[in-house]
Amino acid sequence: MTPDDLVLTIDGRRPLTPEAVAGVTAVCDAAEDRGGRSRVVVHLSGAPGGDVPEELTVALVSKWERALRRLERLPAITIGVAGGDCGGLALDVLLATDYRVATRSTRLVVPVRAGATWPGMALYRLAQYGANAAPIRRAVLFGTPVTATDALALHLLDELADEPGTVLGERAATVSGSELAIRRQLMSEAATATFEEALGAHLAACDRTLRRGTVEAAS
Repeated sequence: MTPDDLVLTIDGRRPLTPEAVAGVTAVCDAAEDRGGRSRVVVHLSGAPGGDVPEELTVALVSKWERALRRLERLPAITIGVAGGDCGGLALDVLLATDYRVATRSTRLVVPVRAGATWPGMALYRLAQYGANAAPIRRAVLFGTPVTATDALALHLLDELADEPGTVLGERAATVSGSELAIRRQLMSEAATATFEEALGAHLAACDRTLRRGTVEAAS
């Protein structure tokens, strides 16, 4: 942790509320105001154990998913730090971060509601890492927790540590601002674009990088 880090804590045991949406939105506002110069560190733990609150609506779920998408596209490095069972809101946010560190006892838990797994965008993000992988298939279909070891092997987690907070100092942002967003986009599009389709975007990014280098060298 550094004094410049923006810190957010998400308790997966809590239900989705407007306050939860506001918390994610507030940290996104702060990160954007700083122009990507600060990392966003999110501490995540807990998994829901009860029924869906009666006040939960699709409109609120939509606002939550849009807030997570904004977090996913921030001009700043986002780091998720998970411990213990991580489900519900905590799993949603973890899967939207750039770098994910967890304890060895961590389990990723897809909540089961009314006899079926909750069909939020966490299922989409899990499937992106391998819909045919047995641990992910069992999690999505049956709510079977994904162990930390399996999550690391499937690249759902980047690192396991006894004390995740101690490794954060090594994860300083090397890219920020619009350049970070461009790298994310290039990586995302690589999964579906042909070489010829991707070439133009990559050359444009190379040109921007060379221009930036020239400007910095002259200043």
